[in-house]
Amino acid sequence: MLKYLGNKPEEPNKPEAKSVEDTNDAVLEERPTTEEVLSQMPDDALPSGLEQAREPASSNEELSVVHQKLARAEQRITYLERIVKVSQILNSTLTLEPLLQIIIQAATELINTDACSILLIDKNSGELRFAEVTGGVTEALRDVSIPLDDSIAGLIVRTDKPFLIRDVRNDPRWHDKIDHTIDFETKSILGVPLKVRDQVIGALEVVNKRSEEGFTQDDIQIATTLASQAAVALENARLLDELQIAYRNLSELDQIKSDFVSIAAHELRTPLAVILGYANFLRESVQGQASEQLEIVLDSAMHLRTLIGDMVNLHHIQTNKVLLDRSVFSLRQLILDVMEEFSDLVKGKGQSLTKKFTPTDDPLNIDGDRKKVYLVFANLISNAVKFTGEKGRIHINIQLKGYKYHINVIDTGIGIAEGDYERIFDQFHQVEPSLTRNYQGMGLGLSIAKGMVEVHQGRIWVQSVVGKGSNFNVVLPSAPEQ
Repeated sequence: MLKYLGNKPEEPNKPEAKSVEDTNDAVLEERPTTEEVLSQMPDDALPSGLEQAREPASSNEELSVVHQKLARAEQRITYLERIVKVSQILNSTLTLEPLLQIIIQAATELINTDACSILLIDKNSGELRFAEVTGGVTEALRDVSIPLDDSIAGLIVRTDKPFLIRDVRNDPRWHDKIDHTIDFETKSILGVPLKVRDQVIGALEVVNKRSEEGFTQDDIQIATTLASQAAVALENARLLDELQIAYRNLSELDQIKSDFVSIAAHELRTPLAVILGYANFLRESVQGQASEQLEIVLDSAMHLRTLIGDMVNLHHIQTNKVLLDRSVFSLRQLILDVMEEFSDLVKGKGQSLTKKFTPTDDPLNIDGDRKKVYLVFANLISNAVKFTGEKGRIHINIQLKGYKYHINVIDTGIGIAEGDYERIFDQFHQVEPSLTRNYQGMGLGLSIAKGMVEVHQGRIWVQSVVGKGSNFNVVLPSAPEQ
């Protein structure tokens, strides 16, 4: 017996008598006893001599009836307590195989039968297959499929009702194919549907009631209650299993994408280097219209090199392979260099690009990787220029607070909806739909900026108002935190 189910309840000496249908396969229903029928009839409707039949002949008989009712009530309470314990175990188990074993053992012990089986609908074939049986599913049973149209289990699933056969030998609907397969003799069987959210997913069958009275209405209630709990637990386990499979597939796809980015970046670098080298060589010897066309080639090649660099940096961030070449440098000078890089683009759009350093007379030294910190602010300022219209304003503010630098890149651009505050830092994310967007870029800049900030033990976030502008906040420690 299962330890977690507690001790088996003691059966009363004589269970309360029930009237059942004579047919083998009827669902048991309690009928009113003769005493109950008589109690509802008026006295003048009773035949002469039966008026006294309502009252026990003696106090001993009355006491015996009370004892039987108490014993039956105690048995029900014990069953309910054990079902609650089983329910707690089922709700805490999310792995399918042990879950099925718990259901099988609980059903055989609670209903007191020789065996139990769980059959679930195969989504591919639409037929029933054995998910678990007492003693384990053998290889022979794994190959057995149960059709819904010509089987007892199929009838349970199709009708969504409990089903009982007291003696399978006298019932033409019973087929002994499974008994021969597993060398077992079925004498009686009770089956109930496994149902989740109005959908039947299978059937639970208990076989060969051990007591002489056979299956009772209580057995049907216990089996139905256990089946409803088991069905929910099985569905939860199935959903968890599907989620884990989806996660593994997603991880594999992510790895494939990462490998592709790495290989593509590596393979593109060599021909791009040849193009840039040859274009620079020609630059010194061509003039006129050819020189202008060559400048277009060079600009495109430089843009492609930037994209390749972004992909490589992103790959390093994703694989935690970012190595920092630390040195002490001036954050003030770095910002000035970034501003100089974008000065022509800013002038071309008629924008203003301003700055403020606090303290004003300090070089604002920082211990970090200059190239990677440069990349952070190059991406932020590039985005600010890109998403700010003509004659817009961009302001960079740096303030030293304690041992940390607080940097703001503020613009008067298109702004960002609050629901996108976190998503804009995802790789390949674009604020606007890709089919209608008017701005160039792969959506990697902010993802790279966030990665480079975090490898420096810093933080980055955004505040924005749609149509008004954005404020990107960056906090960087002036030196590595211990």
